[in-house]
Amino acid sequence: MNMSIQYPLNSKSCHLTPEEIQQFGEKVDAIRREVMDSLGEKDAAYIYKIRNFVRYSEIASRGMLMFAGWIPPVWLAGTTLLGISKIVENMELGHNVMHGQFDWLNDPSLNGANYDWDTISTGDDWKYTHNYVHHTYTNIVGKDHDVGYGLLRVSESQKWEPRFLFNIPLAIQLMVFFEWYVGVQNLHLEDVLVYKTKTWKQVWQDAAKLRLKVRRQVLKDYIFFPLIAGPNALPVFAGNAVANIIRSLWASAVIFNGHFTEDAETFEPDNTENESRAEWYLCQIRGSSNFSGTEGLHILSGNLSHQIEHHLFPDMPANRYAEVAPKIKALCAEYGIHYNEASFIQQFASVWVRLAKCSLPEGSVQKVKSGRWKEAFILLKNRFLNEHNL
Repeated sequence: MNMSIQYPLNSKSCHLTPEEIQQFGEKVDAIRREVMDSLGEKDAAYIYKIRNFVRYSEIASRGMLMFAGWIPPVWLAGTTLLGISKIVENMELGHNVMHGQFDWLNDPSLNGANYDWDTISTGDDWKYTHNYVHHTYTNIVGKDHDVGYGLLRVSESQKWEPRFLFNIPLAIQLMVFFEWYVGVQNLHLEDVLVYKTKTWKQVWQDAAKLRLKVRRQVLKDYIFFPLIAGPNALPVFAGNAVANIIRSLWASAVIFNGHFTEDAETFEPDNTENESRAEWYLCQIRGSSNFSGTEGLHILSGNLSHQIEHHLFPDMPANRYAEVAPKIKALCAEYGIHYNEASFIQQFASVWVRLAKCSLPEGSVQKVKSGRWKEAFILLKNRFLNEHNL
């Protein structure tokens, strides 16, 4: 068997022989078959219940903002409910439906090829950057654009640049405007702004469908609903804006927890064309992180709290991940594969530790830890001067 990915030397997972890798993959396949063969009315009822919640919570929240948004407690309640409605539509409905998780229902409104969600990103762009690129090349530096989104340094395998000194503030503003960053992700704006390998003319041409989607979303949330609210236009406008930010903050936190924790591995490509299914399974597990919580937390996260299971089975209805998670965890323990799981807060804290470490050049972190601040500063200064040819 030809190993296709170069694994980190400091991995918490055991090295497996080709035979063990194949056996591991067969057992993962068996877990998948058992669930997929049992899909039925319970799963259909679940996704219809989720869709109904999205519809009715949006109606209720917009009604609160439009008719009584000038009353502070009502505005706060309406904005919060609208934010939750947008989160569930984005995470548990749109994301999962566009993975084709419910194509088997033969309901055109829940077909992954047709669905387009209530966010800036077009369905086509998302299905390419996320469903294809991210899920095929998970955490492979240079292939998976989700490794830092072209903005952050989240792996020592990424070449350090002076701009990464601002990893933390850049990550914060990425979270606030996450909807917009995901929307423009497929344009690779860093190629224009930083690397100068792309022109703004190319960006304009590539953004044709995105411009239509942006216009639709802006007209809906910031013009249409405020206009029909009459004297309550300002509370409606503000409520819509804050609800979108609430969704961005939550969605980005879930995504960060899924792939940017300290124990989530990143990989360097070798010959991924020859990667076996079992090898791909191992990369998905080792490059992902789970967080524990209540049923409500799982729903709000689109069940991406089970990020490991989602990456193993992206087309499996997400409401089944809680069922298969103990089996995958037990299988990982059997083969010595690290199963990265902790509470939401623990994983989120781990993300910021990783971002802080990756903001510095190689070698600086060790010097800081040992109290050699002067040496760390000199190293940082030299790297900065070298990057600018000074």
